[in-house]
Amino acid sequence: MTSVRVDKQHDGSEAADSASGEGYHRALGARQIQMIAIGGAIGTGLFLGAGKGISKAGPSLILAYALAGLVIFFIMRALGELLMYRPVSGSFSEYAREFIGPFAGFVTGWTYWLFWVVTGITEVTAAATYMTYWWDIPQWLSALVFTIILYGANLISVKLFGELEFWFSMVKVTAIVGMILICAGILTLGFSDAGDTASITHLWDLGGFFAGENGIGSTLMTLQMVMFAFLAVELVGVTAGESKDPKTVLPKAINTVPWRIAVFYVGALIMILSVVPWTEFQPGVSPFVAAFEKMGLGVGAAIVNFVVLTAALSSCNSGMYSTGRMLRDLALNGQGPKVFTRLTESGTPLVGTTFSAALMMVGVWINYQWPGEAFNYVVSFATISGMWAWIMILVCQIRYRLKADRGELPQSSFKAPGGIWASVFALAFIGLVVVTMGMDAGNRVALYGAPVWGLLLAVSYLVLKARNPEGAAFAKRS
Repeated sequence: MTSVRVDKQHDGSEAADSASGEGYHRALGARQIQMIAIGGAIGTGLFLGAGKGISKAGPSLILAYALAGLVIFFIMRALGELLMYRPVSGSFSEYAREFIGPFAGFVTGWTYWLFWVVTGITEVTAAATYMTYWWDIPQWLSALVFTIILYGANLISVKLFGELEFWFSMVKVTAIVGMILICAGILTLGFSDAGDTASITHLWDLGGFFAGENGIGSTLMTLQMVMFAFLAVELVGVTAGESKDPKTVLPKAINTVPWRIAVFYVGALIMILSVVPWTEFQPGVSPFVAAFEKMGLGVGAAIVNFVVLTAALSSCNSGMYSTGRMLRDLALNGQGPKVFTRLTESGTPLVGTTFSAALMMVGVWINYQWPGEAFNYVVSFATISGMWAWIMILVCQIRYRLKADRGELPQSSFKAPGGIWASVFALAFIGLVVVTMGMDAGNRVALYGAPVWGLLLAVSYLVLKARNPEGAAFAKRS
């Protein structure tokens, strides 16, 4: 989507056809979009990261997920309002360019690209960790193989990406629902090794609901990991330019957010912590795998380990998909090298995807150097870069709604509940998460890196603008 074309596309129906002008193929159907939206809310942050959260905050982690889930719903509805106003590929940077300015679009596009590169490293690291459950093989080797396989799949077609995400998500959903049903059976029928001790009272009788070392303070300190678990729910916005019927499919996908969070996060954790006391979980170990082992269901633990493996590969697959498209969007707007605009005959951004996959190979090196700490090293970087996209979505929705209410822009057909006040609340919550990251020595390194990344982007932007000061990419919107 070029900047020149954006100025002409305030009509929703015209914008809906923009993908063909960008060269993309509208190959993602309703079935695939729905599962991409569902799968985006279920990843390594839940399957692996929740173990650290449980050990730190106890049962109150459930409350942290519920509160963060409400904020995520506000973010997704804000995104939905913008998407129905103008569905485009590379939506976050496009909206930032339109409602804030060209520099904001530049920063958002490159930062979201960085988020997915770092997330890809995080997820392939997690996948390599899961492989050690079955085989004693080096983590770096598994990371290398997974990166190459997913890179190849993303170069074939967007339809193949959609199919992979559909089945990855189907596995995750089936596993969590099965886990909930098994736990419910143990609580009511008392089978398995945990049958005699399972009780919902575990949620409050082992030190209280806020059982962490510092009470509510411990709960607040888990917010960074909780928000990391929800990163990628906004991926549905990136798929807008390749959805067959975005005006119908995207609102339906976004409206599934509340029940997804209620079932897959809140419901699953309530069941797991009722069957297995929270004191028996350890950081760095999937609570789902650990729960089956505590129940004496070894086969179930192996199955769940396979599921969490697919969850990690799913997220890495999404990273491969997103990075190439964000780079192409930046290049089309004159804010990135023109070489990134190239598409294959199947409509995939070859150069952008290849460049991003090459950088994800850094994850192989990290797994070689620090196999035990690799996951924790990159999680905080992924969180801070991913939250930037959420901040831009919320700010752009506020500016859009104010303009629409003044009659300067057409009203969206999918208004966010709560209007601008829900977005203001969500922004305040994200601010709280950033503060808690600064209080945690393990996460503080990401906050140190953010200004460095911002300075690098500012210098790059000024250089590009100096080379082409009259370019449409640097023109201020009226």
